Amino acid sequence: MQLGMIGLGRMGGNMAQRLLQSGHDVVAYDLDEGAVKAAAGYGATPATGPTDLVSRLDGPRAVWIMLPSGDVTESGVVELLGLLSPGDTIIDGGNSNYKDSIRRSEMAAVQGIDFMDAGVSGGIWGLREGYAMMVGGDKTAYERLESIFQSLAPAEDRGVGRVGPSGAGHFTKMIHNGIEYGMMQAYAEGFEILAAKSKLAEDLEQISKIWQHGSVVRSWLLDLAVAALEEDGDLSALTSYVDDSGEGRWAVQESVDLGVPAPVITASLQARFRSRQPNPFGGRMLSALRNQFGGHAVQKAERRPPSTRTPRR
Repeated sequence: MQLGMIGLGRMGGNMAQRLLQSGHDVVAYDLDEGAVKAAAGYGATPATGPTDLVSRLDGPRAVWIMLPSGDVTESGVVELLGLLSPGDTIIDGGNSNYKDSIRRSEMAAVQGIDFMDAGVSGGIWGLREGYAMMVGGDKTAYERLESIFQSLAPAEDRGVGRVGPSGAGHFTKMIHNGIEYGMMQAYAEGFEILAAKSKLAEDLEQISKIWQHGSVVRSWLLDLAVAALEEDGDLSALTSYVDDSGEGRWAVQESVDLGVPAPVITASLQARFRSRQPNPFGGRMLSALRNQFGGHAVQKAERRPPSTRTPRR
């Protein structure tokens, strides 16, 4: 089957390669000319831009975009809507907000174009292992493109499916990532406790490998923890700064909007915020309050040298 692929980063490039390995015809474009050349190297037809890409596709056309969420994806969708025809399909495989996906589907429907949102999980391992995909959109459109989704999935009958109408794919992926936040935080906290009691937990790598087999906490995330500990037993090459890509925030906000308690996901998101704050003001205020009401001991900060700046007048 023929497919256009716009966005050839770590995910998009590997997905294009997996589709080519499965016998599909991929027309590829990215702002990075090097990424386009790399895709051409493993069999993709290179395109010089969205207009060129669309012109190289036979109708009914299907274009998969793997772009950063927000304005970049919005611009990409709007541009494609100006190039495609009724009966064509846009598939957004990025991490867009599901509300944006519903709105974009409505925009596309006005022109007779199908818009599908695919929540994709698998990261850099997906090329070899396949990608789990939660797809939202019209059922007929899904069935028409099912061979594409099946080729990207771990197997034709596993790890892939249409989960509902437009928005459902990205909604489901949002919750998936919220769960991921909670699981990662639980592993992080558990290993931190082990590291703090090293007399009774002498080798974290050994312990993690024991947990890989027969344990109720075994998982792919644990496998990744094992790999990390094999590379750097005390993780000394890393700082504790942890970023977030947005889906965890959206999941927490959704829980608030729905009135559904999500304490673990919420706490895991807050832990990421705290990880980015060296000597945070809130912690200093807490220390000050304990000292004020009970005379509790505090740890004084190192005094900064006097400022040499000229005061403003």
